[in-house]
Amino acid sequence: MASAAEQLAANINFSAIGKAEELKKRIWFTLGALIIYRLGTYIPLPGIDPLAFEQNFTRGGQGVLELFNMFAGGAVQRMAIFALNIMPYISASIIIQLLTSVIPTLEALKKEGEQGRKVINQYTRYLTVLLAIFQAYGIAIGLESQAGIVSEPGLFFRISTVITLTGGTMFLMWLGEQITSRGIGNGSSLIIFAGIVAAFPSAIVNTLELGRQGAISTALILGVIVMSMAVIAFIVFMERAQRRLLITYPKRQVGNRVYEGQTSFLPLKINTAGVIPPIFASSLLLLPTTIANFAQSQSGTGILATISTYLGHGRPLYMLMYVAMIVFFAFFYTAIVFNPTETAENLKKHGGFLPGIRPGERTAQFIDQILMRITVLGAAYLSIICLLPEMLISYAALPFYFGGTSLLIVVTVTMDTVAQVHGHLQAQQYEGLVKKAKLRGRKK
Repeated sequence: MASAAEQLAANINFSAIGKAEELKKRIWFTLGALIIYRLGTYIPLPGIDPLAFEQNFTRGGQGVLELFNMFAGGAVQRMAIFALNIMPYISASIIIQLLTSVIPTLEALKKEGEQGRKVINQYTRYLTVLLAIFQAYGIAIGLESQAGIVSEPGLFFRISTVITLTGGTMFLMWLGEQITSRGIGNGSSLIIFAGIVAAFPSAIVNTLELGRQGAISTALILGVIVMSMAVIAFIVFMERAQRRLLITYPKRQVGNRVYEGQTSFLPLKINTAGVIPPIFASSLLLLPTTIANFAQSQSGTGILATISTYLGHGRPLYMLMYVAMIVFFAFFYTAIVFNPTETAENLKKHGGFLPGIRPGERTAQFIDQILMRITVLGAAYLSIICLLPEMLISYAALPFYFGGTSLLIVVTVTMDTVAQVHGHLQAQQYEGLVKKAKLRGRKK
């Protein structure tokens, strides 16, 4: 089965895109929204010295702030008003999604359809505000603890920082929703995508400059290019990979009409968890390093400093724990987002069944067994994608943006965006066919 990208390349030409006025408006709106977002990443937080903070940030080394800085498009390094980016909203969405499978009230809301989703989205927004306030206050305290960054420390600076950073996050959340409804879709993902891609040119230039100076060999640069292309191809292949379960619907009679039996497929993605496992694993592993780097400026020693030494990029303990946590979160998040029992019940309600498998509990067990097997492949795929670039980063001291997590996000968001564009173009074509059919009917 051809992917959306292949269908778009085979069936759609530039003339069709030029005729799709609605799609062009959506694309221009999306580009305008992303430009506004990028401008906000260069507006510094009031009351701080951006240059002094950037120097401290650079001396801090690669920690969890470097990861957040990658997602924020450099806003953390510049301590801009969008420093929190949309990450509190992403975290709130994941937390609510996890709680939905635990709290019966939220689970009931999820089953109520559109109205229930609106209530859950509202809860997500409230939780986003709380997380943003908590993180913004922690940032304010951290900035005050560093000498020479805050011009006038005190309660007023903390309040202004909380309001500014929280307001920035809420604005990006609203902007993401607008891109989803009025743009080409995937608003939150496109904002993170824009932040990562915006840093690619400078990372490439810096790498080439290191090669010109002789710090990195030409063979290594070529190897990085080849490896990046191979990783992208591997990601595309695995993200499209599915395990399809055959579903059969028997003959049924409605009134005097008899409907023939039909067959369809239940697609199970190899990587059901998406990019969540690498993000969670990276954040948790880099947290001790970040805390130790800030603590070293005060004391220079401590247990955290020793731990951060062993958890540095390329260290055996870091690699081992990184893979273990990716595997754990892959299984954990897959169990949260996909419920085999609910899927089996829905099949039973609509009269569908898997050939040779009894409907109900036996079907749920069979689906769960298949899901566990393909999740093993998905976890191995994520581990390989994230581990190879980490080794290269450690060996050659390449920019953090060449990591597996960033490539995974960029490729998956690109695939989703192409699918959205293809969907809009198909809708445009269908509307044209309907109009032509109506005109022919009127002529007759």
